Amino acid sequence: MSDEISVLIVDDHAIVRHGMRAFLEALDDFRIVGEAANGKEAVQMVGEYVPDVVLMDLIMPEMDGVEATRQIKHISPHTQVVVLTSYHADEHIFPALRAGAISYVLKDVPMDELAQAIRRAAQGEATLHPGVAARIVRELRGPRGELPNPFTELSDREIEVLRLIAEGLSNIEIAGRLFVTENTVKGHVSNILGKLHLGDRTQAAIFAWREGVVRRD
Repeated sequence: MSDEISVLIVDDHAIVRHGMRAFLEALDDFRIVGEAANGKEAVQMVGEYVPDVVLMDLIMPEMDGVEATRQIKHISPHTQVVVLTSYHADEHIFPALRAGAISYVLKDVPMDELAQAIRRAAQGEATLHPGVAARIVRELRGPRGELPNPFTELSDREIEVLRLIAEGLSNIEIAGRLFVTENTVKGHVSNILGKLHLGDRTQAAIFAWREGVVRRD
């Protein structure tokens, strides 16, 4: 049985994928099973190769890294996801971790530290960028039961989108109602989940009803 760690690299920039592949393949303990240019491709390839670790970008076409992580953990619980991104705001960190990512690393990380993060992930151990870890600690230290206020955390358009989610509309239906593109709606939904620290649309709908964003007439 091989001791190599099988890795899938997911990023919409080919030069990034190729650079990481070249570095990791030069090390004895990694085996690159493939590259994916978006989340949809990543989910398909995980189903085929079942890698030990996925290096996951967040902002990509077709399917973003958060949704891809959620689907990957559903089809292959064994596979660990290491988020590798340039984004470190709360609206990216918390949805990614709630979706099942074990680690959150920024793209300015030295390559040897990235390799170590992959090794740790394969052993079920987390690696968090210090700034990300600090945000998580602040969240855990916050008053228990204190929920974000949607009327101060969200923009007017995000409140509007949240109301429509609570009414059960899909992204396509919301786009039609607001006369915007489906991708624009997806961006709003991602921001809403991040700002309110919610894991999915169902939680968002429950939150909206509970917090009075939608009123029962």
